[in-house]
Amino acid sequence: MSETPVEAPGAVDEPRAHRLKRLHMRAMRRGIKEMDIILSRYAEARLEAMEDSALDGFDALLCENDQDLYQWVTGQTPPPARFAPLVADIATQASAAK
Repeated sequence: MSETPVEAPGAVDEPRAHRLKRLHMRAMRRGIKEMDIILSRYAEARLEAMEDSALDGFDALLCENDQDLYQWVTGQTPPPARFAPLVADIATQASAAK
């Protein structure tokens, strides 16, 4: 688990439509099937309405390791404080989708 803040890879001047497509694609192509499902459903449900600062947080979250993300979302281990609200929202949305 990385405690060092990871800078989101998106360009500052990236058009919003391109950014949303990139984030959707990164959410769908994770490596762990469970995270593909959880994050792609979350992206579909929430990204359009997110403000740029929230998109920055989601972009940074996608830079984290899938094993860590899965443990955070499923409540096995607590997420870093900077991701706690976002992970809680993802977990809530995932449980509602069941």
